[in-house]
Amino acid sequence: MRVIAGKAKGHQLRAPRGTATRPATDLVKGAIFSILENITDDWSRVLDLFSGSGQLGIEALSRGAGWVDFVEKKPHCCAIIKQNLEKTGLLNQAHVYCCSVTKALAFLDREYNIILMDPPYSNSSIGDQITQLAESELVGDSSVVVVTHSSLLSFNPTYGALRLVKEHRHGDSCIALFRKGGTL
Repeated sequence: MRVIAGKAKGHQLRAPRGTATRPATDLVKGAIFSILENITDDWSRVLDLFSGSGQLGIEALSRGAGWVDFVEKKPHCCAIIKQNLEKTGLLNQAHVYCCSVTKALAFLDREYNIILMDPPYSNSSIGDQITQLAESELVGDSSVVVVTHSSLLSFNPTYGALRLVKEHRHGDSCIALFRKGGTL
């Protein structure tokens, strides 16, 4: 697993051992950031939910994001995120919250330009968490919410104020894009 573009391009990232995390493939990660580069110019604040190894947030920082908040509930994954941030020289542009996404959504209180969600494919409550996110102060009118999920899972067209605007399939992975009002 590596950073695929930007100032940290080529850095190898550590991943947690075992099957508890499922890092996005380079193909999926490349597709996510290609889409984002075409639909938004504001990368000042990014939120990486279900961070795992931190690879999506680190990729955003490498590509010019000003700040990334990482949210991951497993302490050993939080330690790996911090190690990966140190290795890439991006630690001073990030904060790692070692708690559940539900808890983080209850205390985070700033609007983000880009919100990345890469939950475990077995997470059956992801729709509830998207709704909780949609009802929070974290999503503004121009925020883009990107959710990776199993191709076997279908999303509703709306979750609160968030509307599904685009979905891309890459093998067994899908990338769903949400925005308030539903336009890119």
